Amino acid sequence: RPPRSTLFPYTTLFRSSASIERNTKETDIRVTLELDGTGQAELDTGIGFFDHMLDGFARHGLFDLTVDVKGDLEVDSHHTIEDTGIVLGQAIRQAVGDKKGIRRFGDCMLPMDETLMLCALDLSGRPYYVSDAVFSAPMIGELDTETISEFFYAVSYSAAMNLHFKVLSGTNSHHICEAMFKAFAKALDQVRPGGVVAFVTSRYTMDAKDSTVRRYLAQRAELLGAIRLPNDAFK
Repeated sequence: RPPRSTLFPYTTLFRSSASIERNTKETDIRVTLELDGTGQAELDTGIGFFDHMLDGFARHGLFDLTVDVKGDLEVDSHHTIEDTGIVLGQAIRQAVGDKKGIRRFGDCMLPMDETLMLCALDLSGRPYYVSDAVFSAPMIGELDTETISEFFYAVSYSAAMNLHFKVLSGTNSHHICEAMFKAFAKALDQVRPGGVVAFVTSRYTMDAKDSTVRRYLAQRAELLGAIRLPNDAFK
C-alpha cells in the first residue's frame, strides 16, 4: 500500500518519522521509524526471533522500520531487547511530535490460532504498562521470554503511552508473543494521522457524488482532526 499522504493529498501534514541513536556500555542501537510507511523493514539485532517479531510489527502496522543493534549477546539477550524497546519508544514519541491531529487511542483484538490477544494504547504522555501474558517456554529461539515484557515496558515508558495487553486465550508461547507484536502494530496504526477511520472517511468524502453527503463526511473528518480540506471541497 502506498503511504496515505500520497493517496490522500488533503491528509494533514505531520512529522511521521524519527531517527534515534543510543550508545551505552552494553548496546549501540540505531532506529529509524516512518509511521506513514509501506511495511518495509531492515533488521539486525543479532537475535533471529526478535528480528522476526519486529518484522511483523513493521508489516502489520505498515511502518517502515530500520533497527541496527550491536549488543552484549555474549552475556545474554536482556540488554539488547530492553534497550531496543527504549529506542523504539523514543522514536514513536518523536514521530508523533506534538500529537496534534492524531487519534490518541488505538486498540486491536487479534487472533493467532488458539491465541486471542487484545492490545489497547493511549498516547497520553503518561507511561503505564499492564500485561497478563505468561509464557510456558523459557526461550523462543534465542529470545528469552522474560524479556518480552521488558521490551514492551520500555516502549511504553519511553513513548510515554499507556499500553495494555490482555491474553483472552492462548497456550503456545510463540503464538502469544507474535500476537502481542502484531496487535501492538495494529493498535499503533490507528493512532497516527490518517488512521483507520479517517482513511475510510476521506476516501468516501472525495468519492461522494451528492454534495450534502460530501459535506457531512468532510465535516465528520474535520471533527476527527484527521484531514484538512481546501475551501472549495464543499462545492
